[in-house]
Amino acid sequence: MADEKSDAAHAAPNQFALLRQRRFAPFFWTQFSGAANDNLFKFAFTVMVTYQLGVSWLPPAMAGLVIGALFILPFLLFSATSGQLTDKYDKTRMIRFVKNLEIAIMLLAAGGFIAGHVPILLLCTFLMGLHSTLFGPVKFAYLPQVLSERELTGGNGMVEMGTFVAILLGNVAGGLLVAQPENGLTGGHSMVAVACVVLALLGRAVAQFIPPVPATDPGLTIHWNPFTETWHNLKLAHENIVVFRSLLGISWMWFFGAVFLSQFPSFAKEVLHGNEQVASLLLVVFSIGIGTGSLLCEVLSRRHVEIGLVPLGAIGMSVFATDLYFASRGLPPSEVMSLARFVAQPAHWRVMADLALLSLFAGLYSVPMYALIQMRSQPTHRARIIAANNILNALFMIGSAVIAGALLGAGCTVPQIFLFTAIANAVVAFCIFMLVPEYLLRFVAWVASRFVYRFKVQGDEHLPTTGAAILACNHVSFVDAVLLMAASPRPIYFVMEQRIFRVPVLGCLLRLAKAIPIAPQKDDPRVYAAAFERAAQVLRGGDLLAIFPEGGITKDGQLQEFKGGIMKIIERARQEGVEAPVIPMALTHLWGSFFSRIERGAAMVRPFRRGMFSRVGLNVGQPVASRDVQPALLREQVARLLEV
Repeated sequence: MADEKSDAAHAAPNQFALLRQRRFAPFFWTQFSGAANDNLFKFAFTVMVTYQLGVSWLPPAMAGLVIGALFILPFLLFSATSGQLTDKYDKTRMIRFVKNLEIAIMLLAAGGFIAGHVPILLLCTFLMGLHSTLFGPVKFAYLPQVLSERELTGGNGMVEMGTFVAILLGNVAGGLLVAQPENGLTGGHSMVAVACVVLALLGRAVAQFIPPVPATDPGLTIHWNPFTETWHNLKLAHENIVVFRSLLGISWMWFFGAVFLSQFPSFAKEVLHGNEQVASLLLVVFSIGIGTGSLLCEVLSRRHVEIGLVPLGAIGMSVFATDLYFASRGLPPSEVMSLARFVAQPAHWRVMADLALLSLFAGLYSVPMYALIQMRSQPTHRARIIAANNILNALFMIGSAVIAGALLGAGCTVPQIFLFTAIANAVVAFCIFMLVPEYLLRFVAWVASRFVYRFKVQGDEHLPTTGAAILACNHVSFVDAVLLMAASPRPIYFVMEQRIFRVPVLGCLLRLAKAIPIAPQKDDPRVYAAAFERAAQVLRGGDLLAIFPEGGITKDGQLQEFKGGIMKIIERARQEGVEAPVIPMALTHLWGSFFSRIERGAAMVRPFRRGMFSRVGLNVGQPVASRDVQPALLREQVARLLEV
C-alpha cells in the first residue's frame, strides 16, 4: 500500500487530478451523494412539516429543532461502535454496507413522503443520522490509507469542499422539490421520494468502484456498550495529546459554524430584512467560502500537511466575524426585501464579504487539523479516534445551540451573538496554541518561509513521514531552525547551542519547540550530558532530531568542519536499540541575509540588507544508514548539496 501511495503521489500533480483516479474518485462521489441525500431529505421534511402539514403534536417552531436533534442523536449513541467496526473491517466493505442501509432507509422514507406520515419520517431522520454516524469514521480513516502525506491535505480539502457543496445542493433541491404543488405521482412529495431513492441508488452504484482497503485491526473484539466504549475512545485519543487537543480544536470549529448556520434564518429576517431567498443566499455564500478555503489549503501548504494554516484560519475567523457584527448592526429598518433588492444595496455586500471570508478562513482552519489527526493517529485505532471526534463534534454543536438560545433569551441580538462567538474564538484559539505550541511554531515558520523569504525545498521526498531520523544540516543563520520546521510536515526537535536561547523572540520560539540546549563539555558538563540524554529520548520515541554538526553559525559563509557530536548521538541511539538514518541537508543562499553573521561576525544589524522575499532554499539528500556515517563523509555530502 505504501508503494501504491508513493506511485500515486507522482501521478497526481494536484488535488483535482485525484478525481481521475479510482482510489479517490468513486469514494468522493459516494460521500458527495450521501451528504446531498441527507440534506435533501432533512430540508424537504422540515419544510413539509413547517409549511404544508398541520401536526398538532409537532408545531412548526419545534420542527427544525426536533429533526436536528433526532439526526444528531445517533452520533452520540453509536459513534464508538462505528469506529470499532471501521477498524475491524475492510473500509470498502463498510462503505457498501452503509450505502445498502441508505437505500433501505430511503425506500421507507419514500413511503412516508407519499403518505405524509410524519412518525415514519421522524424514524427515517434518526436512521439517516445512524447512516451518517457509520460513514463518518470510514470517510476520514479511508483517506490516509490510499493517499500519501503530500496528497492528504488536498484530498481532505476536496472532501470538505464536496461535502459543503453537497449540503448546499441538497438543501436547494429539497426546497424546490417539496414546494411543487401536489398532483398525484408528479406532486412535490412524490418527487422528493423519488429523488431520495435515486440518490441512494447512485451512491451505491458508485461505491461498487471503490478499491478494497484492508482492515487496520482485524482481530479487534467489538464492545457494543456505547457508553463505556465512548469513554474508551476518548481515552485512546487522549494518549496522543496533540491529536486529542486537535480533536477539541475541530469540535470548536463545528461550534463556531453551527452558531452561524443556525442563525441564518433569523439573521436574514430580523437583521437584514430579507425574505427566505436571502436566507438561502447566506447559506450559499457560507458554503462557497468553506469550499474555497478547503481547496486553498493544498496551494498554501505546498502539498504537505501544514498546520501553520490553523492559526491563520483562527485569526481570519475572529476578524471577519467581528466585522460582520459592525457591518450588520447599523442597517436601517426596512420592509421585507426580495433577493434582487437585497443584493442591490451596497451595504449588504460588506455583510456577504464578511460571511464569505470568515467561512473561507474556517476552511483553512479545519482541513489541516483533520489531516494532522489522520497522519498522527495510530492506524490500528484511527477510526475509533475519528469516532471520538464525531462524538465531541456533536456535543459541541449541542452546546452551541444551548448557548445561542440562552443568549437570545437574555435579550442579545443576532449580531451580538456573532460578536460573542468571534471573541470566544480568539480566546479558544489562543488557549489551543499555547497548549499545543506546534501550531504556533508552524505558523511562524509558514510566515517566514513565504513572506520573509521565497523558500524552495528540493528533495523533500527524502524526509521520512514516520519513524526516527537525524537531520544533519549546515548552520548559516539564526532562522535555520525556523526554515527546517517549514520544510517538514512532522515536528522536529533541535539540538542548539545554548547561547541562541538568549536571542530575543527566537529563544522563546526554541523553548516552545522544546529545542535541546547544548554547551561545550568543558563549559557546562551538566548541560552537555543532558543534551545527549534528551536526544536519545527523542529518537527512542520515533521522532525527528535535527543537529547542526558544525557546532555553531558560520562566520564567513563557508561550510565548517563537522564535529563528533553526531557520532555520539548515533552511538547512544544504538545503545537504546534505535538505528536512526541520517538525512544530509543544505540551506542555500542564506548567507548575507539579515539573520546571518556578516560585518565582523555580527548578525541582525541592518534590516533587509538583501531586500524582502530574497530567494533561499533547502536541498535534502538521500538518507544514510547510521552505520555508514562519518563526520568527514557527511560534510562532503552536505557540501555537494550546497552546489545543487
